[in-house]
Amino acid sequence: MSLSTAGHLIVPASDLQSFSAHLKSSNRILALLGAGLSASSGLPTFRGAGGLWRNHDAMTLATPEAFNANPGLVWQFYSYRRHMALRASPNKAHFALVELARRKPGFLTLSQNVDGLSPRAGHPDAQLHLLHGSLFDVKCTSFYCQYMQKDNFEDPIVPALAIPNGSIQPEPAVSDKTGRAASESIYQAMRHTASNGAAPDISDAAVQLSSVNPKDLPHCPKCKEGLLRPGVVWFGEGLPEKVIDSVEDWISESKQIDLILVIGTSARVYPAAGYIDKAREKGARVAIINTDRADGADKLADGDWFFEGDAGVVVPQILREVIGNI
Repeated sequence: MSLSTAGHLIVPASDLQSFSAHLKSSNRILALLGAGLSASSGLPTFRGAGGLWRNHDAMTLATPEAFNANPGLVWQFYSYRRHMALRASPNKAHFALVELARRKPGFLTLSQNVDGLSPRAGHPDAQLHLLHGSLFDVKCTSFYCQYMQKDNFEDPIVPALAIPNGSIQPEPAVSDKTGRAASESIYQAMRHTASNGAAPDISDAAVQLSSVNPKDLPHCPKCKEGLLRPGVVWFGEGLPEKVIDSVEDWISESKQIDLILVIGTSARVYPAAGYIDKAREKGARVAIINTDRADGADKLADGDWFFEGDAGVVVPQILREVIGNI
């Protein structure tokens, strides 16, 4: 029988059977996770359609230069993302990967996502590396201060960043799993004025926001001077050195890597995308799980697999022979 969802054929049964057989015999496994996994939990991906926030491309807000120029605007954007991530829940793919980690000690997950859903699903810390940091870590921007706080789940992190309360609250998307409808519908849901009983949409450029005074933004409790910033990796910054060293050690210590799972990512952003090549050099076969066949299909070789569909549906099913039902 073929793997399907909502009646749509996803993958031939022969591919599923060959993958399951290889998975069962695999001991050294990598997984590379991307925004498509978060989209399956109803979160915006901030890419493609719906990737604009108050007429700002989300990419342009994720830079040190943007923070230096307008820390209030950048913090508003990240406060919105923190709020949305806290309202989302890990999906079945997250839990399937947790179970695979428990059953396969040689399984290591590399996540490009910053939403905290993998840790909240219970993924073992020793088998999970967050390549791009976390929305819920904060660190001081002062050059001489090394302060960093992990797992700050305050929402809002300071009162000045509170999303206005009203009859409509931003919620993760329920049916659409691409991330696009999540971005667009959430913006539209908040597009009301306070005069008609709902909260103004902070993501709508037509709504005037009060500028956030830097003194009201999160400040470092250690040095008392520096602004705190989200503990994520911005464009133009290097990945966390300790994380990269740990991953490189895992790869170099592996005489063979049997399999790499590429889930919800186009695998075009380096250095993360380079792990596919490094795994293949160690003998790994590649399995890509994505809603768009154009994302990553060029990285496939003979004997690899492409499973097209929602990661929250596909991942638990292709791992079922090892992890059981989720």
